Amino acid sequence: MRWSGQELTAEAPSTLPGLARLNNLVRSVRTPDFAGITFHEVLAKSALNKIPGGGGPMPFGWTINPYRGCSHACVYCFARPTHSYLELDQGKDFDQEIIVKVNVAEVLRKELSRPSWGRHPVALGTNTDPYQRAEGRYSLMPGIIDALADTGTPFSILTKGSLMRRDLDHLAEAAKRVPVDVAMSIAVYDDELQQSVEPGTPTTKARLATVTAVREHGLDCAVFLMPILPYLTDTRAHLDEALRQAKEAGATSVLYTALHLKPGVKEWYYLWLSREHPELLPRYRSMYGRGTYAPAEYRKWLAARIKPLIRAHGLERGEEDPMTGGVRSSALGVLRDTEGERRVVNAGTGAGAGGAGARAGEGPSSHGGAPDAESLVGASLLAAGLQPTLF
Repeated sequence: MRWSGQELTAEAPSTLPGLARLNNLVRSVRTPDFAGITFHEVLAKSALNKIPGGGGPMPFGWTINPYRGCSHACVYCFARPTHSYLELDQGKDFDQEIIVKVNVAEVLRKELSRPSWGRHPVALGTNTDPYQRAEGRYSLMPGIIDALADTGTPFSILTKGSLMRRDLDHLAEAAKRVPVDVAMSIAVYDDELQQSVEPGTPTTKARLATVTAVREHGLDCAVFLMPILPYLTDTRAHLDEALRQAKEAGATSVLYTALHLKPGVKEWYYLWLSREHPELLPRYRSMYGRGTYAPAEYRKWLAARIKPLIRAHGLERGEEDPMTGGVRSSALGVLRDTEGERRVVNAGTGAGAGGAGARAGEGPSSHGGAPDAESLVGASLLAAGLQPTLF
């Protein structure tokens, strides 16, 4: 599972100052197969993460993160700030210094075997991708899948990794015992742009082929059309082609949302934008100058553009768990997203916290205004430690 002859000592200059002080660091590893990437193998003390929710019948969610950091290197990835607790930067370190919880499956099985475990649905892929390239070497997911299925625990997987195809037989067997929900994140359908903004990910074609493979194994597969990048992937032509390809691949539902840029992520995304599309920087600074979320006017404009296309292609608008950010588990019927975009459910009424109406416009608005309810709720969840999606 691990590599011999590639160890770095914890005192070496290339190892991590923050991580080296932890008593669960096993070793740091480099291999020519992963040029420029260092894997820091740790012994996890826990596998399940409890995510605070907003009350109601299910006041919290559960996630598992077998890895920290992600070689997919998506410039917009919302999880970048999580590396700062290790005294790592949120840019290249997030892409190249990967934390691997080598014992995560064993720890998980022990946690799930406790009498107190309530078999709550668990989401994978809502922080960093469980099927990033390292999974091909460490093979942590089969043990995780077995532990969840053996203990009657429903789970969902959100990934950009075509490596998930390795485990599809495993997932199909697990689905005979527990609810299993699968989603592929495929946001960009322009090959040149995709390789620029997501340089470490499988191609769009490879991910669409994975959607087809999931369906051939008898499982539903949602497509997360997230994030939609203002002025880059929000044209009618791009959205129409994206939905056409998702439908053709066999997607059973589609979820979408506009790009959001947290502090730390915003600066890294702007660096990329200044290199690749400097003409858009003033528009982005205007749109995101007041906070994390695209202005309400833009989101309403986007909804008015994409909803008719979703209907035209015969796709369903998917449901997302607003606590974990994963595809909504079939065990969580209390959670609803009737608009296709992220909503936080009001436990009392079942209505989304954000407005559901869509207002058509001539184009994306770059003006902010007072934050709407959805933005306020989203911000409060982020402050509580909730990471809404892989992005």
